[in-house]
Amino acid sequence: MQQAIDTLAISTQGPGLYEFTAAVRKFVSAADVATGLLTVFVRHTSCSLLIQENADDDVKTDLDGFFARLVPEGMDWLVHTTEGPDDMPAHIKAALTQTSIGIPISDGDLMLGTWQGIYLYEHRRRQHRRQVVLHLIGDR
Repeated sequence: MQQAIDTLAISTQGPGLYEFTAAVRKFVSAADVATGLLTVFVRHTSCSLLIQENADDDVKTDLDGFFARLVPEGMDWLVHTTEGPDDMPAHIKAALTQTSIGIPISDGDLMLGTWQGIYLYEHRRRQHRRQVVLHLIGDR
């Protein structure tokens, strides 16, 4: 059994989905693990992780629109507004999605479906540099 761990830095330019599948594949390839489990974990509370379709950009547009309607800015009953009007809505969106994803590894590659990609979902308006931890455990 062997393990590998690394941290990716993902720069965001505001709300939206930022695909980083290629960087994850590169990490898995370098780790030389044939069969195992990859954990992808984001170290923040106002963004999240998704596995989502990466073939049609309309999917990203529709997801952004859905979450903007589900958790809009300007809800006057929110108490936590320390960092601005997008702060608490970002935390709620992160709570509704996920901060950790497990992905099986087989034959040294991610067991993703044909149209699946790994995304950081930024929920804040300003630019951020997000940290995503990759931890792989498995056998050669």
